[in-house]
Amino acid sequence: MDEYSSEIAELQAQVDAMIEAEADPKEIGELQLQLQILRTLYRQAKRLFEAGARKPGLRKQLALRGYGDWTLENVYAFVYETSVDMPVEEPSSFLGEIRDTDFERILAAST
Repeated sequence: MDEYSSEIAELQAQVDAMIEAEADPKEIGELQLQLQILRTLYRQAKRLFEAGARKPGLRKQLALRGYGDWTLENVYAFVYETSVDMPVEEPSSFLGEIRDTDFERILAAST
């Protein structure tokens, strides 16, 4: 299990414990949204990482952008930082923006 999977599992356990303890629903909702965002970032990073195994150009572009070698950590950093820099009109749409973004295309297009 990598560090991202561990972080997601820990947050899920925290949410489950809060639900069991009938904690503040607003706080639970905020943590659940955070959990969804982390899962989506991780899913996108893994998808891009797997694409890089087949496409050496992606690996080269990641290095050229200053992220270093093709590791899951570096790919995740690219996905995360690209997500944070995306223009989002509504905070609630951030999750959808991450989910719908083609990070492979963005990385491949960078020169």
